[in-house]
Amino acid sequence: MAALKELKERIASVQSTLKITSAMKMVSSAKLLRVQSSMEALAEYERHFSDIVAALVSDPDVEVASPLTLEHGEKSRACIVAFASDGSLCGAFNANALREAVTAVEDLLAEGFKRVTVYPIGEKMVQGMNRYTAARVGKDAGSYGSGEVDLCLDYRYLAGKHSFDGIVPLADSLMTDFLAGRCDRVCITRCHFHSMGRQTPMREQLLPFNRVSRANVDRTTAVDYILEPGPDTLLDALLPSSIRIILYNALLDSITAENAARMVAMQTATDNAKELSDELTLEYNKSRQQAITSELADITSTSEG
Repeated sequence: MAALKELKERIASVQSTLKITSAMKMVSSAKLLRVQSSMEALAEYERHFSDIVAALVSDPDVEVASPLTLEHGEKSRACIVAFASDGSLCGAFNANALREAVTAVEDLLAEGFKRVTVYPIGEKMVQGMNRYTAARVGKDAGSYGSGEVDLCLDYRYLAGKHSFDGIVPLADSLMTDFLAGRCDRVCITRCHFHSMGRQTPMREQLLPFNRVSRANVDRTTAVDYILEPGPDTLLDALLPSSIRIILYNALLDSITAENAARMVAMQTATDNAKELSDELTLEYNKSRQQAITSELADITSTSEG
């Protein structure tokens, strides 16, 4: 009977876990639908907006020279905006995002940058980068290359409170540092949402702005824009907005990928819990049937004796 009681407790525990994972899957699904719709709408807007800006920058017939598009001669400091999540239970999402951010840091240091500042977005990225920076100055420092790595934690909350108004101060701060010469390159790392079952790490350069208009890749299909008041004036107004939108789109993309990864992880956990519950229930029924059979055999033998 002790074994039956233990099996019954295990079944109750698994079913309780199943309810939790199923509820978390439903919550992630609702968040995913809401964020994904915003991300897809913004992605289309960002693509066309960036095409207009890129056409001004990359068109050989238009002479513009925005400071935000110019490479700096020095490699003193680079900045990385690294996106992850505030919570766990989303499979390998945070591990992949952290790995991409660390790889980006090491690549920039290997390229010759003397200092790399990471802007971690999300508590899991903050924790991972804290471990990484501690390892660089600790007993494992010999396994890393030269160069200084530091963190700016002012925007760590953006993964949980995502809004365009929240991303604007970060984008403006990065542009100000770049224009003042305090930063020579800005990159973004995140897990990109491809589909429900596929979220891949990616990296892109934010500053200096180096996007090329798809129309200008093939001059035969280039759009002949009529510019008013003029390319320089337009670029000064449009380029900062484009950079803010690109950064906000990256945030929404990361949050969409996070919720997709968590939904898949919770679905897998729910399926495993159902399977385990069925196995334990079958084992419980077999043990109970065996106990009943044994009791009947004892009663029969006692009555015959």
